[in-house]
Amino acid sequence: MNSTITLSQLGWQPVFQQQLTLEDYEQAKIARILAHHRNGYALQTEDGPVTLEIHHSLPAMTVGDWVLIDSNNHFVRLLERVSLFSRKAAGAKIAEQYIASNVDTLFIVCSLNQDFNLSRIERYLAIAREANVEPVVILTKADLCQDSDEKRQQVQALDSMLMVEVLNALDTSSYSALESWCRLGKTIAFMGSSGVGKSTLVNTLMGNEVQQTGTIREDDSKGRHTTTSRSLHFMPSGAVLIDTPGMRELQLTDCESGVSETFADIEALSQQCRFSDCQHQSEPGCAVQRALAAGEIDKRRVQNYYKLLAEQARNTATLSELRDKDKQLGKMYRSVQSQSRQRKKGY
Repeated sequence: MNSTITLSQLGWQPVFQQQLTLEDYEQAKIARILAHHRNGYALQTEDGPVTLEIHHSLPAMTVGDWVLIDSNNHFVRLLERVSLFSRKAAGAKIAEQYIASNVDTLFIVCSLNQDFNLSRIERYLAIAREANVEPVVILTKADLCQDSDEKRQQVQALDSMLMVEVLNALDTSSYSALESWCRLGKTIAFMGSSGVGKSTLVNTLMGNEVQQTGTIREDDSKGRHTTTSRSLHFMPSGAVLIDTPGMRELQLTDCESGVSETFADIEALSQQCRFSDCQHQSEPGCAVQRALAAGEIDKRRVQNYYKLLAEQARNTATLSELRDKDKQLGKMYRSVQSQSRQRKKGY
């Protein structure tokens, strides 16, 4: 990549420009976060790359964020985001992990072989809609699947308005279907499980080998995990591409509206139940149970709806408790420091 680049090529949009003052234009430089490393952030300005060391005074930031820095390349402030993807940190750790920000379109990548999973696609759709980002489902490895049309119809049945594209890694012409989303100034993020062909797709769209690709494991037809960190790339088309590692675990948090929108058909049915507090189990007059009995909705889909609602509520409550504890600890530390200063003055 050239050392200099225009703001348009970085994905700059009017919504960010509206946040700047005349003083910002005169005294600060605009930068976008390209990568988040253990010790700092890799930024890109119009003049070239910049490194920003991680410091406790910095706000939580992620790949795709826009920041202002001064003439000495010191942090000034973080610009307000138009979208943010986050999740509960994987494993037992209680923390929120930012994935990417300021994304226009989310490419949800799922393979058509044994990794095909409608419930996982619904999980990604929920975070896209929570972030108010357009989702596009990309079904890969069509060359390894005998029933790609049937599986595409299953995904389309989740939402008649959902954009669904089927790709064959061996046929590069099939990638032309994605061009309409890859325009100058647009930011696209890729998400999907490990081994679904995401790195192959990224390399094809980039026109070079930016991500290492793995072979298919013969025992279960799944690919090997190759991408290990989130990173931002500049496509030949002028779009900005954010690639993310394959996620074996995507725990939802603060995602109630996203889940509700993803399962709008079930939400609409629940409004028809006799009781407003219906739990959709064995209550009389339950419209959801009636639709299930009539075969009008899929049992798997209903179960996943309940699962994701409960999961996001549990994680949201857990993270909220952690934030409250952190606030209380902060107050206690400031109080102790204040008392210590007062005692020193007394001496």
